[in-house]
Amino acid sequence: MDRRTIFQGWALPMLLVLPQLLLTGFFFYWPAGQAVWSSLTSEDPFGQGSVFVGLDNFADLFADPLYVQSIVRTVVFCLAVSALAMSVALALAVFADREIRGRAVYRTLLIWPYAIAPALSAVLFLFILNPQVGLLGRWLNTHGLPWDYHINGGQALLMVVLASAWKQVSYNFIFFLAGLQSIPRAVTEAARMDGARGWHRFRTITFPLLSPTTFFLLVVNVVYAAFDTFGTIYALTQGGPGKDTETLVIKVYRDGMINQDIGSSSAQSVVLMLGVIVVTAVQFRFMGRRTSA
Repeated sequence: MDRRTIFQGWALPMLLVLPQLLLTGFFFYWPAGQAVWSSLTSEDPFGQGSVFVGLDNFADLFADPLYVQSIVRTVVFCLAVSALAMSVALALAVFADREIRGRAVYRTLLIWPYAIAPALSAVLFLFILNPQVGLLGRWLNTHGLPWDYHINGGQALLMVVLASAWKQVSYNFIFFLAGLQSIPRAVTEAARMDGARGWHRFRTITFPLLSPTTFFLLVVNVVYAAFDTFGTIYALTQGGPGKDTETLVIKVYRDGMINQDIGSSSAQSVVLMLGVIVVTAVQFRFMGRRTSA
């Protein structure tokens, strides 16, 4: 039976959605509009005035090799974080979905890290990977394996990828586990009776049925790596050594808040926002078509 709620007139529906519209307008559209306007102006660092410069800020950005390097670095960072966080979460979800004693406890423990703030997750990795006092970092140095992310850009990038991915594993785990539990047991039992076992059954039966969940998580993880890793990266390396871990979101903060280059920082934020929108749209366009096929 199809049940629908029919309102008499438009006043009550508008009143019901008004709080959400106000929140969205105040916390998203208004700041986004301010950023777009600031990206078209050159503002005095002391806030004494601004001059409309059109697209000059954007032209200066893409003429700067350091900014182009930040784009490449951000793309690599997003791909690495998404791939690592999703693959580990999927493996954990597969094991947690099995009939084992105490699996409810395991699931709870795997979900807890998502509640940790990004700065705290960075502190945890400092205790592990610090070259002087970290458990693993100090062990590596004492066993002839030089480890110092303060001077080695590759090691610093690896550390921020690990810390950012670890923070997101719990979120991915929840959705992968829910996806696995939604797969009808009759399908997996029929595949087992047909001789499909282990990795072959997972690759041909289970993982294709998880395609909608995987697609959704891919979009979420790309957005997370692009925007929500600021706290983790800044607490760990502040974009260093040099600029080896300076992603776009770190560069936006550094140019705008520290260097007080408001026009360039706003232009960078607009480019970052448009980039995430384009990537998300492309994923919905092509990968969504594959999941529905």
